[in-house]
Amino acid sequence: MQKTILLQKLSGIQTIESVRDILHVSKPMAIYYIHRLRKNGYVKTRRQSNNHRVYSISIDNKLGGKSYFDIINMYSPIKISTSVTYQIYGKEPGLEEALSYAIKTRSLRTILASLALFKKISNWTRLYNLAKENHIERQVGALYDLSKKIMKVRRMTKRFRNYSLSQKKYRFEYVIPGLKSRDFVDIEKAWKVYLPFNKADLDGFL
Repeated sequence: MQKTILLQKLSGIQTIESVRDILHVSKPMAIYYIHRLRKNGYVKTRRQSNNHRVYSISIDNKLGGKSYFDIINMYSPIKISTSVTYQIYGKEPGLEEALSYAIKTRSLRTILASLALFKKISNWTRLYNLAKENHIERQVGALYDLSKKIMKVRRMTKRFRNYSLSQKKYRFEYVIPGLKSRDFVDIEKAWKVYLPFNKADLDGFL
């Protein structure tokens, strides 16, 4: 089968089983076709929590771009598999951009995985500017304090904390609309932000 036809048929998020179904081939042939596309740079592989492999197949992979999910997966023990890639070309996205993007997705698993980025973030000025631009200063602060409870993180600057806390005159906000925490009410009160996680949700980091 021609490479261009293979790429057209398999573009997206696939597993060995879905490749078999799409191409109507045996498992060894499905593995061969994935290997063939990977050799040409079209495949990125991730492992799910059950250790099953998931393949992101796209012509964009060959262009060398990196997505926000790639950055999160690089540092987090909780891996994200998604058909939405948003790959960025010309420069590698920073940790600050990846964290801001994760919060804006309002996806429970994406935000949970992104907490690991606090271990590496050092450019707090950049993070504050992005948070202010996206109106999520207090969300970032609350998630940072949450991350401190489960891992060793880099120290937030006093300037970031003070500037963000100055927004407390406003009403309570959510990280994910409608979700509140039972276990981290102290953080919620400090930042006037409802957190979507409880202690049991953080087991993946422990």
